[in-house]
Amino acid sequence: MRRTVFNEDHEAFRATLRAFIEAEVVPVYEEWYAAGIVPRDFYYKLGELGVFGIEVPEEYGGAGEESFKFQAVITEEAARAGVSFGGSSVHVALCLPYLKAYATEEQKKRWLPGVASGETMFAIAMTEPGTGSDLAGMKTTAKLSEDGTHYVLNGAKTFITGGVHADRVIVCARTAPPKEDDRRHGISLLVVDTRSEGYAVGRKLDKMGLKVSDTAELSFSDVKVPVEDLLGEEHKGFSYLGQNLPQERLGIAVGGYAQAKAAVRFAQQYVADRTVFGKPVAAFQNTKFELAACKAEVDAAEAVVDRALEAHDAGELTAAEAASAKLFCTEVAHRVIDRCLQLHGGYGYMNEYPIARLYADNRVNRIYGGTSEVMKMIIAKDMGL
Repeated sequence: MRRTVFNEDHEAFRATLRAFIEAEVVPVYEEWYAAGIVPRDFYYKLGELGVFGIEVPEEYGGAGEESFKFQAVITEEAARAGVSFGGSSVHVALCLPYLKAYATEEQKKRWLPGVASGETMFAIAMTEPGTGSDLAGMKTTAKLSEDGTHYVLNGAKTFITGGVHADRVIVCARTAPPKEDDRRHGISLLVVDTRSEGYAVGRKLDKMGLKVSDTAELSFSDVKVPVEDLLGEEHKGFSYLGQNLPQERLGIAVGGYAQAKAAVRFAQQYVADRTVFGKPVAAFQNTKFELAACKAEVDAAEAVVDRALEAHDAGELTAAEAASAKLFCTEVAHRVIDRCLQLHGGYGYMNEYPIARLYADNRVNRIYGGTSEVMKMIIAKDMGL
């Protein structure tokens, strides 16, 4: 079926991005994969291409687009080519919405031009060792100095995507103890300069997948953060974090769909070229049936994603609908990628084939942004159960 969710501008951007990926990413991706990180100067190229500035307001050097569909195009094209832009997705999809929504005019003038150009890469630090999804249980503290000029930040964070290359990190920290009837009270967001004394990047975590994404541990030892770098109001950070969850989960849903579609593409190419018992693997009925079933699931995921993209752009995507889209698309991707890897036989287990990398990369989609089990809880609650 013909997709109607994208217009001519989206498709023109897709063509430009596809050509960029073929010229600038595919030839060197093996090197990135072996190194386990994207080179920092690549982000300047993304900035020059306009990728980072799409949703940055024009007065700060961006294109001023409000539609999330351009981010969907980026996700789809990277998956199609079997590549990744590292931790930069967090820079735009997670961090930028907080800056646009809660930064003061002075802060926007300081930070947003660098966001658009790639000069100032952002990450966000929420998760702590031992707390997992329980953000209200965080132990990182930020105490206001006696003269009221700065906060003193102490604590540690883990699983921080983009943590190695980040120039600024939005750190969630306790600026006040929780209340007896409200554990969420007292959390604030601080935009921390990674050059600050006492700020340290720990080990780059060795993940099962997403090998080129720089995921790190961070620690803060008496880091001084100027009060001018408080994002939004003090003690209201937890409520801010919930505002962007529907978009975050929509982005993961798009990623699951895009990866599933790419898996079918990779498998179809492989079985057409691979010969077994004197004929192409594609000639066997089992192969045809497996790919046909996968294609049907991808078509269904595409319909869910497109409907969710339209609802999000219209400001109508609810938390439960985003959870439903994430749950469905990531579970579809899990099934489809596994079946497509099976069609590769032993070669599907080799990292030199994109299907193997896709298999490992995809697994986290059912964990981050809220596990599949959490998504079911959200949906069930919305059903009145």
